[in-house]
Amino acid sequence: MSNAAPVTDASFEADVLKSDVPVLVDFWAPWCGPCRMVAPIIDEIAVELDGKIKVVKLNTDENPNVASQFGIRSIPTLMVFKDGQRVDTVVGAVPKTTLSNTIDKHLN
Repeated sequence: MSNAAPVTDASFEADVLKSDVPVLVDFWAPWCGPCRMVAPIIDEIAVELDGKIKVVKLNTDENPNVASQFGIRSIPTLMVFKDGQRVDTVVGAVPKTTLSNTIDKHLN
């Protein structure tokens, strides 16, 4: 079981855009090899930063509306949202340090 909560087209606004804390959204799909490579990193970050940031996963195959709304062209795409706004984006399977540094910039 992933430590990152699933979100859908229907729950995205409430779970991400209206969140009181920054949110890391992992846009992924089950068939995506690089997505499976970053999944353990996403889970580690979810545990390490619990309470500071919310970590969620959005399956782009099952939820095309949000993926389209944010212009997702390749996956994995990881976006950081703060106060309802997208503040950062990382595309591709990146090392944990890259992702942690990206997130740290938006924690206060």
